[in-house]
Amino acid sequence: MDRRQLLLTGAALGLTPGLALAQDASPQWLKLPTEPYRGKQDDVVFVDPMTGWYGNGAGKLFKTTDGGQTWTKQLDRPGTFVRALGFVDADLGFLGNIGPDYFPGVTDTTPLYRTRDGGTTWEAITIEGPAITGICAIDVLKTQFINAGVLGNRVTVRAGGRVGGPALLATSRDGGETWTSEDLSALTAMILDVHFVDERIGFICGATDTDVAQSRALILRTGDGGRSWSRVYEGSRPFELTWKMSFPSETTGYVTVQSYNPDTTVSARVFAKTTDGGLTWSEMPLIDNAAVRAFGIGFLDENQGWIGAVPNGFETRDGGATWTPVQMGNAVNKVRVMRHAGGVAVFGIGVELHRLDLPG
Repeated sequence: MDRRQLLLTGAALGLTPGLALAQDASPQWLKLPTEPYRGKQDDVVFVDPMTGWYGNGAGKLFKTTDGGQTWTKQLDRPGTFVRALGFVDADLGFLGNIGPDYFPGVTDTTPLYRTRDGGTTWEAITIEGPAITGICAIDVLKTQFINAGVLGNRVTVRAGGRVGGPALLATSRDGGETWTSEDLSALTAMILDVHFVDERIGFICGATDTDVAQSRALILRTGDGGRSWSRVYEGSRPFELTWKMSFPSETTGYVTVQSYNPDTTVSARVFAKTTDGGLTWSEMPLIDNAAVRAFGIGFLDENQGWIGAVPNGFETRDGGATWTPVQMGNAVNKVRVMRHAGGVAVFGIGVELHRLDLPG
C-alpha cells in the first residue's frame, strides 16, 4: 500500500491522518488520479472526506466515494462549462455553467443545474428575475433556527456570475427549490465569488469594469442578508480584479487579487485581508514576481492557509505575513478545507487535483 492509499484508508477508518505520517512529520500535497484536461479546472467539492465531485470546461463531472483514489464520470456534456459546484449533502447539489460568448465552444445557455441523486441526473433550474448569463461561484449556507420549539436547519444557496460580466446574483432561501435573481451591475462589473459567513453578512469578489485594462479589484459587503450592498475595498491599479475568498472566522477573511497587467515591471502581487468582519481591508504582499497570477484561496484557521497560483501555490502559517512556495499543483482555482473526525482534508484543483491531509 503506497503513502496516498495509507492516508486515505486511515481517513476512511476515522483515524487521525497524522498516524499515517508517523515517519514524515511534514504532510505533503498528494496528486490524485484524474482524467487529463487541457487547462485549469475550476471547482471541486466534498461533503465528507470520501465523497466529492469535480468538473471542468469540457462539460464533464466526476464523483468519488473513496477520497479521490478513483472517480466515476457522471456527466459528459460538450458545450457546458462546469465553472462552480455546491452541495448541501451527498444527494442535493448544484452545478454552475459559465455560459456562452466568453470561452470558445461553450454553447449551453442554462446557467444553473440541480441534482437530487448525488450527481447521477441533473435538471435545469428556473430562476425568476433578470436573466443570468453564466455562473462563476456557488455558496451554500447552513444555519440553525428554532421553529415552534424545535431546532431546525435552514439552507440558503446563492449563485453568482460572471467573469467578463454581466454581474447577477441568484438566491434560493428554501434549499434550492425556488430562485430569484438580481442585477448588481451598478455596483460591480463582474461576480467572481460569493460567500456568506452567516445569514446577514456576506461578500462578493468583483471588478470595477468589464474591460480588464480599466478594471480595479473590488469587494462588496452586505450586512442585511443581501438586500443592500456596499463597496468595502477598491484597488488603485488597472488590470486587476478579485477572484476567490476564504473566511476562517467571522472576523478574519482573505481574498486573492489577480493582475493581468502586461507590463512586466509591475511585478508586485498582493492579496487582501480583513480582521474586522470585512468592514475594512488591507493589501498585503504575496510575492514580487510578474509571472505569478493568484487564483484560489483557502484557510484552515486565521493563521494557516494556501493560495493557488501560476506556476505554483503558496502557504502561510502566520496570517499572510510570510508565504512559502508549495507544490500543490499549477493554477489551483479552488481550495476546499474539509474538517472531519480524524483531522482535516484540504483539496486543491487546477490543472490537476491534489489533497493534503492534516491531523486534527
